[in-house]
Amino acid sequence: MHRGKGMKFVGDSRITDPSSRTKKNIPKDYSEYPGKTEAFWPDFLLKEWLVGAVFLVGYLVLTVAHPSPLERPADPSDTGYIPVPDWYFLFLYQLLKYEFASGPYNVIGAMVMPGLAFGALLLIPFLDTSKERRPSKRPLPTGFMLLALAAIIFLTWESVANHDWEKAKAYGEIKEEVAVEIDETSEGYQLYQASSCIGCHGNAFEGGLGLPLVGLELTADEIVTIAHEGRGGMPGGSYTGTDEELQKLAEYITTLQPTE
Repeated sequence: MHRGKGMKFVGDSRITDPSSRTKKNIPKDYSEYPGKTEAFWPDFLLKEWLVGAVFLVGYLVLTVAHPSPLERPADPSDTGYIPVPDWYFLFLYQLLKYEFASGPYNVIGAMVMPGLAFGALLLIPFLDTSKERRPSKRPLPTGFMLLALAAIIFLTWESVANHDWEKAKAYGEIKEEVAVEIDETSEGYQLYQASSCIGCHGNAFEGGLGLPLVGLELTADEIVTIAHEGRGGMPGGSYTGTDEELQKLAEYITTLQPTE
């Protein structure tokens, strides 16, 4: 070998480092960025799955311990029924009860205020571009989220506390249908059809806005008194016929008994 010629090294890209085969699934080393980032797989994703599994199991346990109450089928003719949205919409339901968001201002409570709130949520990533992860160093998103959370909790609590749950339960109870034999040619039934009573108590006395009239433990005179003076949600003076017709109708109602 002559002086000055040196040595030449030739590399082949087809030859791979054997050690790289065993390191394929090892995540990148983030030790130079302590506390600021981590590998998406498996570190971050595993944490997300664990948290989701805990909430899912808790939710399933809650549904088994407290089954959802079943109510009667929806009846569009029953204007006395008090509808209540699911729990996650109760805060909006409560918002619509306030004067500034109900009545002539209903559009404010139903569209304007929720629209501004959700629009602000969409704009937060563009309004705050800080790379900090500490809530204390991100006052805008932190303050907004705390305000939104406090408002939702307060409105939900107010909705639950101020709602008449007993009255709603009474309207929503599943009632057993009672069959009754009706003589449609009788004078009492003809008077019933011609009266305003049928609109609330149903064609077959099954009830609707009013109570069922089958199997009432009332005398004819007591029924006449209720028709004149009212009782509960039934207003007085609702029967427009004569006193003689009302007496015949009351006597007919006392004969209505469920068939076995």
